[in-house]
Amino acid sequence: MTTETKSAAELAAETKALVDKKFDEVKALAERALGMAEKGEEASKSFKEQIDGALTGANEVKQLLTELEQKIATDRRENTGPQSAGSTYVNSAEFKSFAEQPNPRGRITVEVKDITSLSTDAAGSAGALIENDTRPAMVPLPQRRLTVRALIAPGQTTSNTIEYDREKVFTNNAATVAEGAAKPQSELQFEEATSPVRKIAHWFRMSSEILADAPGLRSVIDQRLRYGLAFKEEAQLLNGSGTGTNLTGLVTAATAYSAPASLASANMLDTIRLGILQVVLAEYPANGIVLNPIDWAVMEMLKDAAGGYLIGNPQGAIAPTLWGLPVVPTQAMTEDKFLVGAFDLGAQIFDRMDATVSVSNEDQDNFIKNKVTIMAEERLALAIYRPQSFVYGDLGRV
Repeated sequence: MTTETKSAAELAAETKALVDKKFDEVKALAERALGMAEKGEEASKSFKEQIDGALTGANEVKQLLTELEQKIATDRRENTGPQSAGSTYVNSAEFKSFAEQPNPRGRITVEVKDITSLSTDAAGSAGALIENDTRPAMVPLPQRRLTVRALIAPGQTTSNTIEYDREKVFTNNAATVAEGAAKPQSELQFEEATSPVRKIAHWFRMSSEILADAPGLRSVIDQRLRYGLAFKEEAQLLNGSGTGTNLTGLVTAATAYSAPASLASANMLDTIRLGILQVVLAEYPANGIVLNPIDWAVMEMLKDAAGGYLIGNPQGAIAPTLWGLPVVPTQAMTEDKFLVGAFDLGAQIFDRMDATVSVSNEDQDNFIKNKVTIMAEERLALAIYRPQSFVYGDLGRV
């Protein structure tokens, strides 16, 4: 009896049907045997064989129940919590079909929308990723906290280019006027803007034996392939130059900081507040601040004359906020620089293709050397509707 490919629900339905059938058989035989005993009749050989068959069927039911319990326990272990990108990939029907082939050929691509099998440290080696059957918990590889995307308005596109009108000049001359007098003229200019969809991708070459090591492959996908895309994406969203295959980043398009008010002795906190004011005066309310982690740490450790912390609290954990706005500390931001903006209104991300993972051995060198190429890629565009809504400048600390 083979049930390896059946789900727990299928096994449960089969078990119920078999239990009902075998129960009816055993019940009928028991009633007949009871009647024969009351009459003093001896059971025939064929009747005894029927009883043996019923008992055999009962044992089959017991075996199926055991397999069902094991299947449910396995599903619980495998499906605890949300599926990661790697788990989604290695549990997909496409990957399982590909990996079960004696000599896998071709390419499979699975949307995951979040190496060799040698145990050495040589290039292309899985190394410690290959776990023993005891399957101990792996120590997560270091990853940067990625949060800039969360500030920006999300979007989708089916094209390779985003075209939109971007506000260029707005001069507000609105004023009170006397009856019969000429009304003042304001100035509003737009310019056509284009944001091409850009691709971010990278790949690893590994031996095909890694296909049999699902936990190791899952770790590679989650902790390096897909994370590598997000790492580069954040750098592009902030600092993309707009030339070649680069996005035009928020820092590149932002308006230079120019204090709208003067203070006798402004510190870093004052500079941030004036940057927020500059954004507000551009008609859009700011909704976030991006800083380098070093600068944010220095701000948290600022003290007053009595030695008390101005905003930090060493004994408590508080969400990073400043002047009522969330702070995003990221190493993608240059030290001693800041970016304040209306991220949700002034810009928008358009995802053309969510992160996907592909495995292939189509390359001749892969086929000869029994290797596979594992690649991750995504496509997106960044539209910046109002550059005046983003202010970039120096903190004056360095």
